[in-house]
Amino acid sequence: MDVISVLISFLFFINFIFAGIIIFLERRDATSTWAWLMVLFFIPFLGFILYLVFGQNMSRKRLFDWEDIKKIGIEDLIKEQIESLRDQRFHFSDPDSREYRDLIYMQLVNNDALLTQDNEVDLFTDGKEKFDQLINDIENAKDHIHLQYYIFRFDNLGSRLLQALTKKAKEGVKVRVLYDEMGSRSLSKKVFRSLKEAGGEVEIFFPKRIPFINLRLNYRNHRKLVIIDGKIGYVGGFNVGDEYLGLNPKFGYWRDTHLRMRGQGVKAIQTRFILDWNQATHHHYIHYDERYFPFMEAAGDMAAQIVSSGPDSEWEQIKNGYIKMITSTKESVYIQTPYFIPDQSLMDALRIAALSGKDVRIMIPNKPDHPFVYWATLSHIGDLLKTGARVFIYENGFIHAKTIVVDGKVGSVGTANIDVRSFRLNFEVNVFLYHRPTVERLALIFEQDMEHSRELTFTEYKKRSLWIRFKESISHLLSPIL
Repeated sequence: MDVISVLISFLFFINFIFAGIIIFLERRDATSTWAWLMVLFFIPFLGFILYLVFGQNMSRKRLFDWEDIKKIGIEDLIKEQIESLRDQRFHFSDPDSREYRDLIYMQLVNNDALLTQDNEVDLFTDGKEKFDQLINDIENAKDHIHLQYYIFRFDNLGSRLLQALTKKAKEGVKVRVLYDEMGSRSLSKKVFRSLKEAGGEVEIFFPKRIPFINLRLNYRNHRKLVIIDGKIGYVGGFNVGDEYLGLNPKFGYWRDTHLRMRGQGVKAIQTRFILDWNQATHHHYIHYDERYFPFMEAAGDMAAQIVSSGPDSEWEQIKNGYIKMITSTKESVYIQTPYFIPDQSLMDALRIAALSGKDVRIMIPNKPDHPFVYWATLSHIGDLLKTGARVFIYENGFIHAKTIVVDGKVGSVGTANIDVRSFRLNFEVNVFLYHRPTVERLALIFEQDMEHSRELTFTEYKKRSLWIRFKESISHLLSPIL
């Protein structure tokens, strides 16, 4: 009995030491600290193992080397844009963009996000249309294809895409594929054998260093990028898999949002891919070459910034951009997201907007793909309904779009969800759009999706069962680490 008592005392002492490490060494935000302390004290010892896997702080680590990329002149361009914005002499091609000068400046100074004003975009909300266009662009590639996805499945769509890539590699086009270890954990490396034999290259972001154990699995590269010949860029929410074509009976129709860009903004998408690729590879570095950054004529008149964020960043760039947009609203805020787990700062911005009489609308799915995340979403939705915000439950399948539209003038489309994981733990990329016609179209798409949704009222929300309230409460407490 004495041995057991000593062992229990020892475990509590170790737990106390672990708690001290979390509180005093990591210096993370208070809500996340308390969530991890709950796990630690309710699941002694095992909780610390979970912390080692899921709670590491990567903010002090330098993962990406900009030195070679600077050769494209990006450093000088950034400096010039910063100075001209400060001196009030920057020329805005679209007068509406001037209204968001502060947002543009913030993303430029803190994220090196150049503003380009000669872009054109195609908006895709349907997976079949997006991948048909993507494969058509791949088939017409002349020099190189860079492809990066969080999830890459070797099903009908994945096989079709790989066949197209392998064909181009055999023709002499340089093909590079980058995928995330965690997101594509069921993918066998063998499926890329033919592509590699044809000259293609494949890399994995944060691969396992030892079998069955990956201490970095909590940090996921959630970006979805394709760059073709340095002239066409894709970014948005669709991954590679049959479910994204609406072929999974569990989810039904898959409603997402993806952009196909042309213009100088593609250079920023290319830069993001090269940085990610060079971090992942040990043998096939991409060095600066004009072939990857070709001269391009103006494609359109859309102004845009490509904004990245990740656990290695000092600031939560995409979240800060959202907050800046929301606090600037004069009329409306439309948000579509599969998960709605904002931190306190973003929640306060939305509350203030709604309490100020602004038209705040949130659209979420009617079914969970991750139960705890779904219940946490509902708990935050309940808090927002009290303020007068409107919430719509999409019922025509599963909505996976990550879009925000403010006043029909400024918007963002990309890979970041409205949750702590996207803002702090995942590597994400969004396009911030300063172009009224494109943003108005996004607003129209939102309103069309409302026709396939039901509105959740605060009265209805209050009628939920005690069991659902319990699941919401537990998930809410754990939301900072979900």
